[in-house]
Amino acid sequence: MSKNHRPRKGSLAFRPRKRAKRQVPLINFWPKTDKIGLLGFAGYKVGMRSVSYIDDSESPTKNSQIVQAATIIETPPMVIYAIRGFKNKQIVADELTTDQKILKELKIKKPKNAKLNPDQIDDVFVLAYTQPKKCKFGKKKIDKMMIGIGGKTVQEKFEYAKSILGKEIKASDVLKEGQYLDVFAITKGKGWQGAVKRFGISIQRRKATGKRRHVGTLGAFGYAGVFYTVPMAGQMGYHKRFVRSLRILKIASPQEVNLKGGYPHYGVPRNECILINGSVPGPQKRLIRFRQAVRKTQIKQPSAVNIL
Repeated sequence: MSKNHRPRKGSLAFRPRKRAKRQVPLINFWPKTDKIGLLGFAGYKVGMRSVSYIDDSESPTKNSQIVQAATIIETPPMVIYAIRGFKNKQIVADELTTDQKILKELKIKKPKNAKLNPDQIDDVFVLAYTQPKKCKFGKKKIDKMMIGIGGKTVQEKFEYAKSILGKEIKASDVLKEGQYLDVFAITKGKGWQGAVKRFGISIQRRKATGKRRHVGTLGAFGYAGVFYTVPMAGQMGYHKRFVRSLRILKIASPQEVNLKGGYPHYGVPRNECILINGSVPGPQKRLIRFRQAVRKTQIKQPSAVNIL
């Protein structure tokens, strides 16, 4: 009798499968570009819609009208509240804004009057926060994050950061239609789940130790030496994940994307929204972070985009 072979159940690339530490995903790498500007933004997931547009790829449907699923993300303006300088990958200092309204939102009563010198640092980032109050879906607490800046020299980056310090930045100031993004988010949490749902292992026959939804063997050494690779029950979901090279199909006003009665589990968008082809991790209202795509840097503006 022949022996069936198959890949192992459950990828080892996503270990450990435990809950994320924070709901604001960290971005540890930013692409290098000579164009001055912010390299990222953030918003909140609204839901999904169908979008039709003219296919401009090299597929058999080229120049034909196609319909794809798209994710709607509401992007209220972000506030730039500090400039962060780095030297040899170590934080030098954070130069805060002097706007008292912003400092009150951050609950900073006695700000440190740190001043950055562009000659004494080798990289510049900005610190920004979202404004979920403007979305009006129930969340009030701001989400703070660090965003990279593009530019040829440190001096260019620093001058640009100074020009936007203490100001509100819209999504349309940073993103463009047809641009490709890398999307970061925390996935939908599913709690404690068994090995069948968590790893997709086979359901056992009826007479297998009186149980069906369990792994057939814990390995050659039994209870004395169980490898971490053995599929077992545990936490499923609420992990940090990212998706590469998703395309912005449209940057729309809230009136263009609104549904009668609002979106399920979200409500009515009230700020600029971006439509990204395909799906992104996380449930409704989850924070979604964007980064300028590392692999696909060209901008291909889609034509005849209609929200169905």
